[in-house]
Amino acid sequence: MRVAIRRPVVALGLAGGRATAGGGGSAGPGCWAGGTQNGAVPSGTCVCELGSLTDFPELQAGIQKRVASLQECRCPGVQLLVGQELGSKCKAEGGSGTRKQKEENPETPDSKPESAATIQLLDPSDYRVSYNPSAYAKSSKQRAARSCSQALADDSSSTSQVQHAFIATSSQALPPVRRALPKPKPHLKQTVPAWLSTAQTKKEEAEMEKVEMHDSKEDPRVFQQGRPEYRSLSYDKSEPIETLPLEEGDSILHSIPLSKGSLSPGTVSDYFCKLSRLPVERHAELMADHRFNTLCCCAIDNIQSFSTSELVDILKACVRLAVPPTHPVLNACESEFCRRVWDMSLDQLLLVADCWRCLGRSVPSYLSILFSYASMHWKELTLPQSVQLIYIIGEGRRSPADLMQKLDSVISKYLDSCTLEEVGAICLGLFKSVSGISDHVMRKIADRVSLEMEDMGTYALVNVLKMLRYTRMDHLPLLRKLGKVVPARVPTTNIQGIMHITLSCSSLHYYDEGILAAVASSLPSKVTYCRSKDAAKFLWSFGCLDYEPPNEEEFYSSLIEQMLRKRHEFDKFPEHLLTGLLGLAFVKRFPEELIDYALRDEFVHKVRGSKYELGKDLFTLGKSVEIECPGYQGSRLAPQLCEEMTEMVLNFAEKEIYVRPEIVEALSLLKSMLGGPEYVKNHMILPHTRSSDLEVHLAMDGHPIPFNSSDAVADKKLKDIGVSLTDDLMAQLIKGISNSQSPAEVEAEASAPGREWNKAPRASFLGGPVLTGTGLQATAPSGSLPGASPSLVPTQQPRGVRLAIQVSNRNHYCYSSKRLLGLHCLKRRQLRQLGYAVVELPFWEWFPLLKRTRSEKLSYLHYKVFNPALLSRAG
Repeated sequence: MRVAIRRPVVALGLAGGRATAGGGGSAGPGCWAGGTQNGAVPSGTCVCELGSLTDFPELQAGIQKRVASLQECRCPGVQLLVGQELGSKCKAEGGSGTRKQKEENPETPDSKPESAATIQLLDPSDYRVSYNPSAYAKSSKQRAARSCSQALADDSSSTSQVQHAFIATSSQALPPVRRALPKPKPHLKQTVPAWLSTAQTKKEEAEMEKVEMHDSKEDPRVFQQGRPEYRSLSYDKSEPIETLPLEEGDSILHSIPLSKGSLSPGTVSDYFCKLSRLPVERHAELMADHRFNTLCCCAIDNIQSFSTSELVDILKACVRLAVPPTHPVLNACESEFCRRVWDMSLDQLLLVADCWRCLGRSVPSYLSILFSYASMHWKELTLPQSVQLIYIIGEGRRSPADLMQKLDSVISKYLDSCTLEEVGAICLGLFKSVSGISDHVMRKIADRVSLEMEDMGTYALVNVLKMLRYTRMDHLPLLRKLGKVVPARVPTTNIQGIMHITLSCSSLHYYDEGILAAVASSLPSKVTYCRSKDAAKFLWSFGCLDYEPPNEEEFYSSLIEQMLRKRHEFDKFPEHLLTGLLGLAFVKRFPEELIDYALRDEFVHKVRGSKYELGKDLFTLGKSVEIECPGYQGSRLAPQLCEEMTEMVLNFAEKEIYVRPEIVEALSLLKSMLGGPEYVKNHMILPHTRSSDLEVHLAMDGHPIPFNSSDAVADKKLKDIGVSLTDDLMAQLIKGISNSQSPAEVEAEASAPGREWNKAPRASFLGGPVLTGTGLQATAPSGSLPGASPSLVPTQQPRGVRLAIQVSNRNHYCYSSKRLLGLHCLKRRQLRQLGYAVVELPFWEWFPLLKRTRSEKLSYLHYKVFNPALLSRAG
C-alpha cells in the first residue's frame, strides 16, 4: 500500500509494522525510493510504502474508515484513490515507475501487484497543521508498543491527534524518508521541525503566562459571580455596556457650558454616565479635556444637591473611566457619602465601598462608619451581604473587634449555605484583616472543605489554607485530603498559589511527600515567575520540613539563582533574604555570595531597622556559618551584636524554656542520679538554636565528671549547712582563714564519703571543655565566674564524652510524626560537629513517664545517660 499526500510535502506511513516519515536521512525498509524522476508520483508528492493492504485487512478497513472521516468532517478537499484507480493514475503519470524502481533497488523481491491508497489534497489552501499536546500524554514505550493497525483503527483518537503524532515525530523517532525526494529542499527537513518546535515552545510559554497571571484586585472577587444578589452589592465590570458613539460624546462635551452653575444635578449625573461609555482608548483623552474638568467642577460645587442614586451613578462612572484615586471629584464624593451613611441602605453602602476598592482609594473614615452601621444591624445581614462585608473588611485591612465577634456568629449561621467560592472569600477576608475566628467556626470550615475539596477551586482552597495557617488549626482530615488533591493541581497552579500551599504545610509542620515532590518537580520551570518572597518561602518551607526532593540539585540551584536575580528587592524586604538563607542553612547549604551580602554592616543596619524582629534570625545565620563553614572568608556579624542577641535569647530562656515541667523534672532527677548540681547543667549550648540542653560529662569509665561550678556554688550558698561555732572557727574568722578548708568544702566532702568520682576537680564551663587527643580539657573562658575557687578550675580532666541531652516536645517535630524539623536538625548537626554526643529524650517516651513513679523515671534516664554505645563511640 502507498499513501501519498499531494501539495504539502509530508509523507508518513507504516512499513513492515513500523511508522516512517519524511524529514532527512536514508529511507527505511520498505520505503519507495521513487519520485518525479521515475514518473511514478507527480511533483510535490512524497510517498512512503506501507506494505500490501491485502496482507493487512484490518489496516485496510482502518484506512478507509479514516479517509472517509476526513472527507466528511475534516478535509472536504481530500480525494481517495484505491486499487485500479491508483494503478491507472500511476500509469497515466508514468508507467515505467515500477521497472525503474527495480533497477534502482535490485534487492527488492518481485511481488504481486499491491493495493494502494492515495490521499490527495485538491485545495492546498485548506491544508492545516493541527497541534494537540495530549498526543504526548503516553510514554514513548507505550507508543512503540502500539501496533500499526491499532494506531490507525482506534476510533477514540481524533484526526488532529493522529496528524500531530505523525508530524511531530517525523524528525525525532521515526526512520526518515529524505531519499524519496530526488532533490530535497533544505527547508523541508529543517524548517518544518524547527517551526513545529518554535510553535510548541511559544504555545507552552503562552500557557505558562496564562497560568501565572494573577490579578490581586479581580481574583478575590470571583465569588461575586455565584449569586445575582451581588449585582446590587458590588460593581460588576463584566456587565455589558453599550459603547457611546464618538459623535455623541463630542456633542455632550460641546454642550457643557463655561458657566459651572448652569447644569442641573440630573444632567451632570447623566453626562458622567454617558461619557463613561466612550471607548476605553478615548478615556485618557477625555480626562485631559478641559470640558470634562468643567463637568467635574459642576459635580463638586453641587455635590449635596445630588440624590443618593445619582451620586452612586457618578461614582460608578468614575470606576469605568479609571479616574485617579486622588482626583478632586472623588474627594468630594467621599465626604458626601460619609455624611449620608445613616440615610443609605446597607446594599448602597456595600456598593459604594466596593467602588472605592475598584478605584484603589483608601477611605478609612467611610469604612469606619460603615462598620459601625453593620455592627448595629448585624442580625439583619443576609448571606450575600455578610460575605461582601467580610470581603470589604479584608480589602481594607481593618478588623473592628466588636463587629468581628458578631460576624463569627453570622458565618456559623450561613456556612452550610455558602458556595465553596464564598467559603474561600470569607477565609481570605479574615486572613487579610488579621481577624481572629473561633476554633468552632474554623473547624466547621475545615470539616466542609475536607469533604468537598475536589469540587473546590484552587484559589478558594489556597485562601482556606491561609486561614488554617493563621489559626494554627491542626485538622488532620483536611491535611490528608490535601495530599490526595493538590499534587495533581500543582502543574496548573500559579507560583503564588503553590507557594502558599507549601508554606501552609511548613507552618503547620505537616510533612506530605506527595505535595512536596509535586512542588519540587514543577518549580524549576516556573522559577522565573518567583518574587523574592516566593523564592524565600519555598526555601524556608523545604528546609523547615527537612525534605530533600529527587531533583534536589536542580531545585535548590534554580531558587538560589532566582534569589541572586532578585537581590535588589532585599533592600526593601530584608526579611526575605534571611528567610531564604535560614531555609538553606537547615539543609546544610550556604551560598557564600548571598551570605556575604546578608552579613554586611549595611544590610545588618537595614535588618535592625525593619518592622519585623529579625535579629534572632541574623544571629542564627551568622553563628551557623561560623560552625559549619570554617573556610568562609566573607562578612561576619559584629561581636557586640552576637553578645546582645545571646543575652536576649538567654533572658527569654530563663522565663519560658528552662522552667518547662518536662525540663525541670529531668534536671532534678539527673542531679539526684549523678550526685549533685555540679554534674549537670541546664543551659543553651548553642544559644542561636533557641532551645535548651541538659549537659553532662562522663569519663571513659562511665563516671560523671563535675563541671558546673556556677550552679554548684549557687546551690551551696543557699544551703543551710549547720556548722557548729567552735573556738577554732572563731579564731579563723578573727584572724583570717589560713590554709584550712572552708566550711563549704568540708561539708561537700562529708556529704559524699564513698563516691570517688565526686572528688574529681570541677570547672566553670561556659565555653565548654574541648576533647583533645590527650583528654578532656577545660579552659576558663572570659565569661567564667570571677573569684571562683582555684579547686574548681582544673587544667585537665580524664578523657571522656560530653552529652547534650535533648528534652524535646511536639513542636520540634513534624505533625503526627517522629521527623525532626529543620532548625532542630541543624542544632543536632552542629552539636555533633562541636564534639557533643546527642542524647534524645523524645516526647513520645519522656512525657508519658512524667506520670509514672520516680524509680521508673530514674531507670529510664540511667539507660539513656550510661549507654555503653556513647562511650564506645567516644573511645
